[in-house]
Amino acid sequence: MSEPASGSTGPPASRSASASAGEVANASPGGPGSASAAIRVLIVDDDALVRAGLTLMLRGAPALQVVGAVADGAQVQAAVGEYSPDVVLMDIRMAGIDGIDATRRLRARQNAPEVIILTTFDADEYVFRALRAGAGGFLLKDTPPEGIVEAIRRVAAGEPSLSPSVTRRLIAHLLPEEEDRRRADARRVLSALSDREREVALAVGQGKTNAVIAGELHMSVGTVKGYVSRILTKAGLDNRVQLALAVHDAS
Repeated sequence: MSEPASGSTGPPASRSASASAGEVANASPGGPGSASAAIRVLIVDDDALVRAGLTLMLRGAPALQVVGAVADGAQVQAAVGEYSPDVVLMDIRMAGIDGIDATRRLRARQNAPEVIILTTFDADEYVFRALRAGAGGFLLKDTPPEGIVEAIRRVAAGEPSLSPSVTRRLIAHLLPEEEDRRRADARRVLSALSDREREVALAVGQGKTNAVIAGELHMSVGTVKGYVSRILTKAGLDNRVQLALAVHDAS
């Protein structure tokens, strides 16, 4: 059952399993961290101590609000429907539905929240399955608190956020026997783009932010965002991470 943020309102039946005071906490009231302006975060982890620790850590971050916490991937869809988070912090290895499958199902929703995989396991199998499932970030649990907070903000803004070890894996990339197929698929994706869209796609593949792309291509940031959105739709991709993978595959 999901664990709502303290002080939440709603029908008693849906709030019967309120979290303890340390488990889920709202952002401080008023100012930029108020509930109306805060990035809403849902925590998914089968370890109660991890859930409590993340909640306590995020409590002090301005403009973030932990709205709920659940212990199993099977509970994610209902919790997202109830709390409307902007970002989900998702563990991988959980009983029932694991974090990768939960991410895939979640990202298939309309107006789905962004997902950051936060795990102790950084094996290649997990990294690439998670990113291809639609995760916008992949962090290890030993990431410093400020790194987790920054990742939440980046992913909420549509920018990918990956641990350094994950970035190195992306450079090395997947299994050799898959390279030809991936390259052909990626080149078909890029060939369907206009010249300008391809310029933007290549810049995304180089890890450049919207602001940097706007400056280099003499566009507004809003125009770049529009191009990225059209490219993802044309290519049938879920987010910038998958676009960056496609650009890398095509090279």
